[in-house]
Amino acid sequence: MINPDKIAQYIGKPKEEFTKKDLIKFIEENNIEMINFRYVGENGRLKTLNFAITSKTQLDQLLSSGERVDGSSLFSYIDTTSSDLYIIPRYKTAFINPFSSIPAVDILCSYYRGNGVRLASSPENIIRKAHQALKDNTGLTLEAMGELEYYVICDNDSLYPVSDQKGYQESYPFIKWEKIRYEAMQAITQAGGKIKYGHSEVGNIHNKDFSMEQHEIEFLPAPIEDAADYIAIARWMLRVIGYKHGVTISFAPKVSLGHAGSGLHIHTRLTSRGKNMMVDKNHLSDTARKAIAGYLTLSPSLTAFGNTVPTSYLRLVPGQEAPTNICWGERNRSALVRVPLGWLNVKNMAKDANPLEKSKLKEYESKQTVEFRCPDGSANIYLLLAGLAVAARHGLEMKDALKLANKLYIGTSSNKGNASVKKMPHLPNSCWESAENLLKDRKIYEKDGVFPENIIDDIAKTLKNYKDKNLSKKLYGNKKELQKLISKYLHCS
Repeated sequence: MINPDKIAQYIGKPKEEFTKKDLIKFIEENNIEMINFRYVGENGRLKTLNFAITSKTQLDQLLSSGERVDGSSLFSYIDTTSSDLYIIPRYKTAFINPFSSIPAVDILCSYYRGNGVRLASSPENIIRKAHQALKDNTGLTLEAMGELEYYVICDNDSLYPVSDQKGYQESYPFIKWEKIRYEAMQAITQAGGKIKYGHSEVGNIHNKDFSMEQHEIEFLPAPIEDAADYIAIARWMLRVIGYKHGVTISFAPKVSLGHAGSGLHIHTRLTSRGKNMMVDKNHLSDTARKAIAGYLTLSPSLTAFGNTVPTSYLRLVPGQEAPTNICWGERNRSALVRVPLGWLNVKNMAKDANPLEKSKLKEYESKQTVEFRCPDGSANIYLLLAGLAVAARHGLEMKDALKLANKLYIGTSSNKGNASVKKMPHLPNSCWESAENLLKDRKIYEKDGVFPENIIDDIAKTLKNYKDKNLSKKLYGNKKELQKLISKYLHCS
């Protein structure tokens, strides 16, 4: 079996089945000298606690009991008077650190209170609760895959230039930083991440001081908890590899005025016992349409998790491949929710392309997903995917979901849909407006205890503190101030 994950190879079982005994065996027999606990802070980045392994007893204790950290330094809403938290490793997330000069195993952790109960407000716990509530109430599992777009910011190279905004799926040497993408894809897959593909993106920016080159790594569908872990690890790895090569990696929604920003499009599908429920007899199913209705209904408040800095709303403007209106359609990249090609009603394409092929080619299940296109690299990926799980459930439980989906359908250029995109409702145009929508929808997110009240309050407060209401209008035409704002949030996640 092909499996690039080195721990899984050695143990001989998939990551999901890792036990403490398995990890101790691997660490002992492979001369691993360090173990690193990683955990997501309020800003969405991985935090780190390093341990030099000194004995089997110490290692067993770490894997059994975890360690203590200062929660008030990780989350603004945790008071310093009672700030201690436990971090407990999740065995299935263990991977070999590909960058450490000392042999090391890294492992992601979950947060627990002093009484041994999960921290209700921690990102990895919120996504777990959101997914469990969806499963309990609908019987369906939500899988997601992210399209992680990023810019490589580097010194100018005049050889083999590419025109601005013309970098889509170009090849080396016209694209200079393919090697970073290669290294990242290898490291991510060896850490257990499931990648669909990588390529250069449309953004290609040159000025007299430096160049910016846009790339994308897209993942395969996975349960939303795993999908969030993959994105968190991938962001960290890309930054480390960029640093090694002396370049800056940015996931910011905007890196330069007048040029394509970076999104974090999320593809989702609902499954039941491994079967894709987004299709029914080779057509988009009512289940998919109801989920789409849920995404569209909550989209203004979902921006509170997926578009979290003022420059997010410089990307969500007309004229670029970023949505501004709340609508959906097949293959339509101006829509907020897009239904991409899903290998429906097509057969024998490989036979046609390879007429000498004599063997019978296996037919695979449809890969149909629906794509939520407004999030960007500022997103807290755990809270965003938790929000999408809430939205999918909301759509499945809405009495008029199919009617709403029909009303907000815009179709393609050859199929005009049911209304003009210009007449559709709009996404928020600022963090302030996003916060207002979150507060309006809060009861939906707080249902069944998924999002704690204090988290909704804290996110809304953070967004409003930017004081960016009508900011785009105020700064319109002021290129200097706009670029200054863009630079401020270059490393926003």
